[in-house]
Amino acid sequence: MSELPVIDIAPLLQAEAADPGKRAVADAIGAACREHGFFYVSGHGVPPALIERLDAASRRFFALPEPVKDEISMARGGRAWRGFFPVGGELTSGRPDLKEGIYFGAEQPPGDLPLHGPNLFPAQVPELREAVLEYLPAMTRVGQAVMSGIALSLGLAEDYFRTGYTADPTILFRIFHYPPGPADDPDTWGVGEHTDYGLLTLLLQDGNGGLQVRTATGWIEAPPVPGTFVCNIGDMLDKLTGGRYRSTPHRVRNRSGNERLSFPFFFDPGWDSEVPPLPYAGGRRWDGQVDFTGTYGEYLLSKVSKVFPHLFEQQRL
Repeated sequence: MSELPVIDIAPLLQAEAADPGKRAVADAIGAACREHGFFYVSGHGVPPALIERLDAASRRFFALPEPVKDEISMARGGRAWRGFFPVGGELTSGRPDLKEGIYFGAEQPPGDLPLHGPNLFPAQVPELREAVLEYLPAMTRVGQAVMSGIALSLGLAEDYFRTGYTADPTILFRIFHYPPGPADDPDTWGVGEHTDYGLLTLLLQDGNGGLQVRTATGWIEAPPVPGTFVCNIGDMLDKLTGGRYRSTPHRVRNRSGNERLSFPFFFDPGWDSEVPPLPYAGGRRWDGQVDFTGTYGEYLLSKVSKVFPHLFEQQRL
């Protein structure tokens, strides 16, 4: 069981604007965003068979020898920042994480724009490509639905984000593999304490657990709940609401003794979108610093470059 609420978003996926269930869902989302910044999403409509295919293909990939996985290393992805990184290859707060993973994004032709371009897929696991490219639009639909609930909870029009900030959203997707962590080492983390820097994260996790969320009363577990995604808001939504909705620190430690997989999907503003606070927003800054100006793409690039500093420096040369 979890202390975080489970919210059925099925009414938000309906086209009927007058659906009376939307108001109740929006109120529940607003309460969760104010209290924890985390909640579970059910009724999302993503087919269980797709999730099973994605999980199975991912396990096949991570079971491959390291040299084979390196055939789609991030160094081969260039400015698109796509591909595989090994255990310890990603930093959180400057420290290596005990995980390996693959970076994906919206499938696009090659170009010069950072974080845009074609994905890298392993030839040895062709079903991973099929599952990922089917999963991305399914999750985009879920992201738009959750943001419509957030808009209603803030007293805005249901399509406020969908016709503005997320009309052409920035889509980033990761698949992470966490080997079992040493049970007697308190300083070894799959992912260290952090907040997400975008609008919204939708996390699929397998049955092994390990996600922890910091609350006013201390750290709590966010265990897997069948048929749900864990949803949390990021720094940018905290910024937009002037701190009304909380971007909450969280972390991961795999103590299950098993190989753990997680699938974070990041749903963010369009690359060229300006992101000023909402008209009514006031209160604390989400980062305690001066207000950010510029596009979301500039903001995102500054954040991601801290996760892979060596790769970022190579791309600047």
